[in-house]
Amino acid sequence: MQVNINTKTWTPILVVSIIIIGAVYYLIGREEPLPEGLIQANGRIEGDHYTVASKIPGRIEDLLVREGDNVEQGEVVVQIEATQIREKVKQAQQATIATEAQLMVAIKKEQQSLIDARRIRGLVKDGTVTKHASEQSDLDWNVAQDQVTAARAAYKQAVAALSEVRCVLNDATILSPASGVVMTRIIDVGEVVGAGAPLLDIVDMDRLYLKVYVPEKVIGKVRLGLPAQVYIDAYPDQYFPATVRYISSRAEFTPKEVQTPDERVKLIYAVKLYLDENPEYRLTPGLPADAIIRWQEETPWVKPRW
Repeated sequence: MQVNINTKTWTPILVVSIIIIGAVYYLIGREEPLPEGLIQANGRIEGDHYTVASKIPGRIEDLLVREGDNVEQGEVVVQIEATQIREKVKQAQQATIATEAQLMVAIKKEQQSLIDARRIRGLVKDGTVTKHASEQSDLDWNVAQDQVTAARAAYKQAVAALSEVRCVLNDATILSPASGVVMTRIIDVGEVVGAGAPLLDIVDMDRLYLKVYVPEKVIGKVRLGLPAQVYIDAYPDQYFPATVRYISSRAEFTPKEVQTPDERVKLIYAVKLYLDENPEYRLTPGLPADAIIRWQEETPWVKPRW
């Protein structure tokens, strides 16, 4: 027995069935929208970075920290080889001692010249010595004064040179500019670096923030000081309180990799949610996270929905 199927009759029925099934799945899987007063956004955890750099060129003699190490502000983290610098410090010290001795000699000579000049002036009045002898003693005193001035200038120059080379020696010992965790070690022992070359990247783990992007249509509801709750996949049942501390004044297009015209015209604003605390340093830069920003105080909190 042969059955003839009328495709013209079944095609509309099949299309309607597919639409109904799709609508059911959409309604079942769709999350309810967030209550009025909340804004959801996502991004990645970031932190305030501090680049450790060398003020002077040289070879890395010692590296005291590695990735993941905790460091305190002012802690020694890198040592530049400074043998030649220490030799220059010794030479500058010797030059300072020598010029100081010369200054002392000049001062004593100037003082003696003054005493002689006064004594000879008295003898002139008594007629014991000639006026020419008194003029010569005054000239000797003036010369001695000039010698003191020159010796004092040489001494000051030597002291300045010593101070400068000591500063260079101090710069060979590199300190951490802030407390935090070493995220990246850019150099290794034995490498030669130039002045200003980055050596380490340190992140302040107590000043982490979640950088999110808020659509233009709701950015007007976001203001500084608003509370937020941050969620990460590793702790789905725990939120980390945060506060809006930064709102970009300029909009940008997103996503940049999308080439369709309808997506390119969407504008967003960067917003930074600074975490109130980072217990046990469980949050680290680079972690993806979701956030809920509450702009109406009476609205109850809910978890992020997608």
